[in-house]
This record gives sequence, structure tokens and C-alpha cells, in this order.
Amino acid sequence: MSAESMEQRKMVRVGTRKSQLAMIQTNSVVASLKKLCHDVDFDIISMSTTGDKILDTALSKIGEKSLFTKELEKALDDGRVDFVVHSLKDLQSTLPPNMVIGAVLEREDPYDAVLMHPKHATKHLADLPENSVIGTSSVRRVAQLKRKYPHLKFESVRGNLNTRLRKLDEDEMYSALVLAAAGVKRMDWDSRISQTLLPDECLYAVGQGALAVEVRANDFDTLALVSKLNHEETLLRCVAERALLRELEAGCSTPVAVYTEIKGKELYMTGAVLSLDGSECLKETMQTTLSDTQPQQDTSSADLQHYVSVVAQTVSHQAMKAAEDLGIDMAKLLISKGAGDILSVARQQNAEGEKK
Repeated sequence: MSAESMEQRKMVRVGTRKSQLAMIQTNSVVASLKKLCHDVDFDIISMSTTGDKILDTALSKIGEKSLFTKELEKALDDGRVDFVVHSLKDLQSTLPPNMVIGAVLEREDPYDAVLMHPKHATKHLADLPENSVIGTSSVRRVAQLKRKYPHLKFESVRGNLNTRLRKLDEDEMYSALVLAAAGVKRMDWDSRISQTLLPDECLYAVGQGALAVEVRANDFDTLALVSKLNHEETLLRCVAERALLRELEAGCSTPVAVYTEIKGKELYMTGAVLSLDGSECLKETMQTTLSDTQPQQDTSSADLQHYVSVVAQTVSHQAMKAAEDLGIDMAKLLISKGAGDILSVARQQNAEGEKK
């Protein structure tokens, strides 16, 4: 390569967490961009986040927002990186004012997966003995699974996926783990999945299974670059899900669960709010029609519209607005039926647990 051609190549710095799964996800995003952009080089910069460092406390009891994104967003704001790759479910529904989601990639399996201790390898949750302990760090999973499997006990398990799997296999504490199927599959651990939890057992988390690329809102060159990665169906489903979460003012400490699906031009959403112990559950289903009118075209404009912090020049404004409105309407319906009180109690209980 000549010196002149090297000078013409652009270097883009990519921020990510240090875990093996985060690196796998980031490398997959960079690989996709390299196929599309032959004149760009990428430098991956990894860092630890608050959530990576605090491993002795349940996520819901740490009492801080942006556990897995704060340090990455600071690097983005400072200009140390040009974009950040996240698991979308880790991102707050409201981003810092100078940040946007510039791409939502095609969703991997959004469901939760059960990984059994080797001695229970052929079993499902229903087959486990009374008082078997299930490890999960998600209040959403616990609340739903307590309703479905009251004979089981649930305990927090922290650490990266490798650490959690080692705890399952080597300790005698856990009979099984419940993890996001997407992460398990990206780690190439498909063979360890004993059971996939479908919507009748456990609705998934907002954004689960999808990767998101976060960019500075005024960095139009990077926005144009990463927009090539957008997957329209995933993006529209996740806009609706994020709108639900934002309108409920909920986060990882509160049991909010979703299921979304697009059939033809119809976007369907099931949303649920539960008490921490699962004794209360509000669940509703709604739908909306998605417009197929022309998408946004100009990523160099300061007026580029975003929907729950998502921008996409390749997707119809009207479709994104309809998806966002569906999530808002779902939240309002749930609130009208008492979701606000359930979430308020959950926050209070977590705050009390944090003080202990």
C-alpha cells in the first residue's frame, strides 16, 4: 500500500467493555463495517465499567444507573472513541443529551435460556427438586419464574459469563442458571442450553438480543458510517420496547418485561410489569400499523429526528413514530391499571435492600 493511499484511510476508534462476550460482539460489528467500508481502519479500545467492577452485589441493589455504560459514554463524550458497541438492554432508555443510538443490528435470539448443572443436564426447570437454587441477576426473570415454578429458589449470581458458568459447574450451590440466550449463543455455548424460556413462561428484557452502536449526536460522519448496519425490523421493535421502559421510568431494578413481533405491517407488543416476588403481574397486548413511507435521507442535519434516542436515516419517520407511540400507549395502559404503584414498591424494596 502506498504512503498516499495510507494517508487517505480513516481511523475509527471503537469503545467496548473488556469481557469476552463484549469483545466478540464488538469484533462482529467491526467485521461487518469492514465489509462495507474498505477505506476505514478500526482501533478497538476496551475498558472496565462500574458493573464489571462491583461483583458482590445484585445489580438491582447497586443503586446506580448506567452500570455497564457510564465509563464508555465518558470516553465517547471526551472524544477518546468515535462510537461504542453495547448490548442494547444495557443502555438507559434516556441517553445523555449529546448521545444517540446510530445503529441497531439484527437481533439474535431474544429469549432467556436455562443452563443446567451437569448432574441435571437432561432436565427442565419443572423437573428440578423442591428448593433447587437457580442463579440469575435479573429481577425480571425472578418475578416471572417464581410464578411459573414456585418450588424453586432464586439467588443472584454475578460475574462475566465465563465466571457464572464456572460457578454453576464447580460449586454445588446452583442447580441451573438463567441467562440471555443471545450471549450464550455468541459465546458458542449452544450445547449447554437445556431449555429456552418462551413468552408463556418468561417475557424478555427491553432490547434483549440486539446490539446497539452509540455515537455522539453531532458526529454526522460516524452516524452515516454505522447507519449501514441498521436492521429495520429489530430497530422498530426495540424503539417500541424502549419507549415502554422510558414512559414507565423503569430500569434494571424493576421487573418490566416485553415481547414484540412484526407480522406484515403490524407491530405487536406484549408488555408486563411485576412485583419483585411475582405475586402481582399486569400484562397487556397492543398493536399498531407501521407506515412504509420514505425514510430520512440526510445525516448531516442537526434536525435529524430521534425516537427514544434512536436515529436511522434508512427507516421511515412514520414507522419509527408509530413504534414509539405503541410503547408509550402500552405504558399508559399499564399505569392506568396500577403499574406505577407496583414499580414504586419495587424501587423502595430495592433501596431498602441496598442499605442493608
